[in-house]
Amino acid sequence: MDVLNGILVLTNFVFIPAIAYGSQLALGALGITLVYGILRFSNFAHGDTMAFGTMVTILVTWWLQSMGVSLGPLPTALLALPAGIVFCAALVLLADKYIYRFYRTQKADPVILVIVSIGVMFMTNGVVRFIIGPDNQRFADGTRFLVSARDFKESTGLPEGISFKMSQGLTIITAVIAVALLFWFLNRTRAGKSMRAYSDNEDLALLSGIDPDRVVRNTWIIVAALTTIAGVLYGLDKSFKPFTYFQLLLPMFAAAIVGGIGSPIGAIVGGFVIAFSEVAVTYVWKKALVYMLPTSLEPSGLVQILSTEYKFAVSFVILVIVLLIKPTGLFNGKST
Repeated sequence: MDVLNGILVLTNFVFIPAIAYGSQLALGALGITLVYGILRFSNFAHGDTMAFGTMVTILVTWWLQSMGVSLGPLPTALLALPAGIVFCAALVLLADKYIYRFYRTQKADPVILVIVSIGVMFMTNGVVRFIIGPDNQRFADGTRFLVSARDFKESTGLPEGISFKMSQGLTIITAVIAVALLFWFLNRTRAGKSMRAYSDNEDLALLSGIDPDRVVRNTWIIVAALTTIAGVLYGLDKSFKPFTYFQLLLPMFAAAIVGGIGSPIGAIVGGFVIAFSEVAVTYVWKKALVYMLPTSLEPSGLVQILSTEYKFAVSFVILVIVLLIKPTGLFNGKST
């Protein structure tokens, strides 16, 4: 048995990737839960909105790279990120003005808005694919690793090492900052308190003099920022492909519902629940178990529950279980 090396293997291939992925899902799920909690519908265009903001960031990043602009060890995409947020905000505000507002003023049922958002999803997906193409696009530059497995092995003398990518470190730090700023905004600013009041009781908020158009506008801008940040971080950590962002809609919705849709804290917790579940179920446990079990109990197979191609099935199963057992989620959000 070699428990220390087993822990290193799990840290390298399970804990660090799951924390980074969970941070990305949490940011995406926050956008979903804000739209549901304040605008009262499930936005199925969320994944492709994320793809649009990321696409703009990539195009600006490529332009900056062609001009010789860089941030040294940090990705140039960080300089392009504000442009992605601005264009994404413009997209969702235009969609709200010319599409969603009509149905909102007609007091349409939430299911109608869901169907409308599916139409927006297909339109946005088509625009993204037309502009940047359907294939994988890489835009990461700068230092790749904060800690490489080779350096870790050389410094410790252990057979197993830990690799910690720059994109993973940026994901965790950026997610913490973004969540802290969001909670500060919602709890400390007048605009944030107006959004919370509008979410809790729309009629009472209107009687109190709260401007609903301003609440809607602020909500979409925050959602655009969260989705673009999440999308860029995901793209830096892996790669950008429009269809992948469409697929991310399922784990993000699952995260929001598991935590309790309408609950920001629930969205964050749900993101990590989904991320750790996906990584744990699709991870090949043999190497870690070889280190941590006696020789007589060492597994002969890969000890993998599902292959990585089925990782989104994990989100679906968790989503179904939560909807059947506890529809309000872990933090008692609005009933789904």
